[in-house]
This record gives sequence, C-alpha cells and structure tokens, in this order.
Amino acid sequence: MHALTRITKSEWTLLLREPTAVFFLLGFAPLLLIILGLVPSFREASEDLGGLRVIDLYTPIIITMSIAMLALQALPQTFATYREQGVLRRMATTPARPAMMLGGQLIMFGLVSFAVMVLVQGIGVFAFDVPVPRSIPVYLLAYLLSVASMLSIGLLVAAVARGGKAAGAIGSVLFFPVLFFAGLWVPREGMSAILRRISDFTPLGAGVQSLSDAAAGHWPQLLHVAVMLVWTVGAGAVAARFFRWE
Repeated sequence: MHALTRITKSEWTLLLREPTAVFFLLGFAPLLLIILGLVPSFREASEDLGGLRVIDLYTPIIITMSIAMLALQALPQTFATYREQGVLRRMATTPARPAMMLGGQLIMFGLVSFAVMVLVQGIGVFAFDVPVPRSIPVYLLAYLLSVASMLSIGLLVAAVARGGKAAGAIGSVLFFPVLFFAGLWVPREGMSAILRRISDFTPLGAGVQSLSDAAAGHWPQLLHVAVMLVWTVGAGAVAARFFRWE
C-alpha cells in the first residue's frame, strides 16, 4: 500500500507538470458548463424537452464527457507510452511491480474524475439552479458504474495499442461516437427513437440516463445498469487477456 501511494503521488506530480493536460482533464468540463449556462435560452424550460432546461440535461452529459476524456485519451495513451518506453519492463525488476503502476493510474484518474464531477455538479447547482440530485447514493452508484465501464474500455485500448500514438488515435476514434450517443451534440431527449435505442446500449448513453434518473429520485433502469456492467466486465476481461507489460 505504501508503494501504491507513492506511485499514485508520483503520477499526480507528473500530471501537474503538463498544464495542457490539467486544463483539459480538470478545467474544460466546468468551463463548458459555464459557457452553456450563460446562454439565456439554455436556462429556460422547453416543452420539447419535457419541461426541462438545456442546462439541466447537459450537466450529466458534461460529467460523462469528462469521464470519456480521462478513459479514452489520458489513460490508454499514458500507459501505452510507459510500455513503449520500457518503463513497465524496468519496474518488473523492482519491488514496485507494473501492476502497481496500473493501480496508481486508475486511482489518480478516478480521483480526477470524481473531483470534476463534484465541481461540475456544484457549478450547476449554485450558479444555474440545476436541481440537487434527489438520491445522492443512487447518483453516485450510477456515476461509479459509468466510470468503471469507461475505464475498462480505456484499459482495452491500452492493451491492444502498440504505442502511445496508436493509443491516442484509437481513443480519439472512439471518443466522438461515444459522446454523440451520450447526447453531447443532441441530448437523448431530442434523438429519434432509433438513435435513443442505440444510445441505451452504449456505456455513456446508459450512464447519462442513469444519472438523470438518479437526479430525479428514481433508480436507474435495469437495462442501463446491465449495459454498464456488461461493458465493464466484457472490456475488462478482453483487456486482461491481451494486456502486455512490455
């Protein structure tokens, strides 16, 4: 545990040395919410959206966007680069095994994601009157399932990519379709029936709807919970099968 803590702190220090990465991983999502919240029409209820406001719909979407940025771009590229540069191979000869590096990365990105979620939700509530989730434990459960499913996919990308550039390219290719079905360009409420059904079976489409349900005081739908669990277990199992330390 001591070695894992030290590795996590070391990875956090390395992250803070990259101002661009810090901005996109920590600052971009809150800034996007503020920009959207400053649009007057986005703070007005719309009959087309079931009486909701655009800013209400986009709060969980932006939270899941930040998860996708961490899971599909930061995590796989960092870990694949370490493997490409021989960092993991050298660690195998020390008491700090490569698995600890993986654990440190997951802990660090998990904490970053949680911090962004709290910040985005806090800005939404205090600046734009976004309702506080009625069931916070259920909301956190839906959030954790979203994180787990996306991090599993990120590990799968890291497992199959030959190097950091390849991991970045694969992550970018996956990033935009995942966000589309999460509702970043067209909220799920505005999608056609076919697109919304496809969205139900994507990790972030299920995640956004589960967060919205929890915010309204309802349990996530069983389908969406099952979808996130299947992505978590399935992608995680394939990643474990093909993962290479060197």
